[in-house]
Amino acid sequence: MAENTMLQEAIDAIRQGEKAKAKDILTRLLKADQHNANYWVWMSAAVETQKERVYALKTALRADPKNVSAKRGLVLLGKLPPDENIAPFPLHHPRLWEEDLSEAVDEGEEKETGVKGFIANPIVRLAAIGLGIASIIGFAIFGLSQRGSTTQAQTVSLGPTATYTHTPTSINAQPVSTQPFLGATPLSALLDVPYTPTPLYVNTPRSVQASDYGNAVKAAYRDEDWEALIAAMEQIIIIEPESADPYYYIGEAYRFMGENGKAFNAYEEATSIDKDFGPAYLGKARVYLYINASADIGPNLNRAIDKDPYFAEAYIDRANYWLKKEKLENALEDIEDALQLSPDSPMVYFTLAKIYWAQDELEDALNAAEKALELDLTHLETYFLLGQLHEANDQIDEATEVLEIYVAHEEENAQALAMLGGAYYANKKYDNAIEILDRAIELDRRSGTAHFYRGLSYLFLKDGEAAVDDLDKANRYLSDSFEASIALAQAEALRERYGNCFLQVQRTSSLAEGDYEEALTYYWLATCHEGREDFHSAQEAWEDLLEIPESSAIRNMQREANEHLAEFYTPTPTETPSPTKTPLPSRTPKPTD
Repeated sequence: MAENTMLQEAIDAIRQGEKAKAKDILTRLLKADQHNANYWVWMSAAVETQKERVYALKTALRADPKNVSAKRGLVLLGKLPPDENIAPFPLHHPRLWEEDLSEAVDEGEEKETGVKGFIANPIVRLAAIGLGIASIIGFAIFGLSQRGSTTQAQTVSLGPTATYTHTPTSINAQPVSTQPFLGATPLSALLDVPYTPTPLYVNTPRSVQASDYGNAVKAAYRDEDWEALIAAMEQIIIIEPESADPYYYIGEAYRFMGENGKAFNAYEEATSIDKDFGPAYLGKARVYLYINASADIGPNLNRAIDKDPYFAEAYIDRANYWLKKEKLENALEDIEDALQLSPDSPMVYFTLAKIYWAQDELEDALNAAEKALELDLTHLETYFLLGQLHEANDQIDEATEVLEIYVAHEEENAQALAMLGGAYYANKKYDNAIEILDRAIELDRRSGTAHFYRGLSYLFLKDGEAAVDDLDKANRYLSDSFEASIALAQAEALRERYGNCFLQVQRTSSLAEGDYEEALTYYWLATCHEGREDFHSAQEAWEDLLEIPESSAIRNMQREANEHLAEFYTPTPTETPSPTKTPLPSRTPKPTD
């Protein structure tokens, strides 16, 4: 089969160190079948960075949970614990593996750090070598192809590979790009993602004179060569001046190029030729806000649907329009119409998940987001949404997994970094939390969530000064947050500033809701009074704590209250409760925020 020929060509390119060529071929294969675990595992050997290799292998495992090759690769990279049933590399090619590994070490490549529990294992340490070991991991995973068993493996060098020309195959004689991939590959370069072109809206039959240009349009649209598409469409306009769709696709090309003014003008020309051409109205709506931020795109969305009631994308966009206006019933109605028209669209389920979340229907939102990811494994925003939903549902491990994938490819989203830091904090990985939250605060110094979780991490690491600094900022940026306010009181107690602690508890008391928060307020009030040696006031606070109805959440605090009332021998508690029962990013905005 042609796919097997292309895969073998990619494998040969990896052997020869031509990773850019291999990545391009594998990208084409994945566009045709993004759930093929075998393609993803080989992609892990073609990409440039550790993050990309981990992503490719995790995606392979998601597509095929029993895929031994993907598991082996993740074990080698330290992302899965060793499994005695999975050999770290195929035993029938140890010499070739060792020879190439030795060459890579001689080149002085750096090792990946921070893999706990595996650092003493030489195989794992060596497997974490940087970019030059990528192809070796691929060979280790598969034991090399049986084809050409006498071929010597090539040493993989650092940096971009040389340019190349694609060898035509039986199904693809088009030359591929000669530009090598540089740096981290965005997911959109691996597969088509939403907001990149969907299939042609209408495959208009062209006149005989324009048929060649029509074929060029299809090729340009497929390859996302927007300048070529515009050039071909301009030729079609000369031959078919009464056709509206050439102007529409010129508008689409300009939109994908970010030239919104030119895109809008092209859509306008399409509607002037054919006022009933629905997609052009959707195009106008999509670029209007970039031209005029205060514009109301509702009328254009309505026209798009009125002129073409079977155009699913228009319903999706209008559902998002209603969602932003918090008209959730309208949004749900539109997305249900879109689901009927396009049941396999990942964007339908992605938007449906946001609507369910806005309605506080977490389980339904999670199910819809998981379906969206199943349909498109490369839509980054789905990972972000899933991270938010998992954290809101107290599923911290699941949230961590998807957020790690998201921030590996989108490194400048301060909100996502803050959420991941919160997940690390909740899992008691305080050093990891501080590291990721440093990045979040560097991007957004006013991120209350990032300061909050970094302050809590410092608090549990007993660094009172750093905790007070962060938690003070968190209280400025998170308005009326009981958690941030009581945590600042706790940090003041940690550094034995009991007067500040007392004043902070007083500010916190008006924010308390429910028995647990009221109990925490009395607990820290009593603690601060004891630190100030105001034992009479401390006794009153402990007694107030005991008057709250007993529950599992406050039982430990009440037991300690009894101990203090009985003895009054410790100025500060020996163990302090967490500021919240389960520290989670409670300030995560919903889609309508």
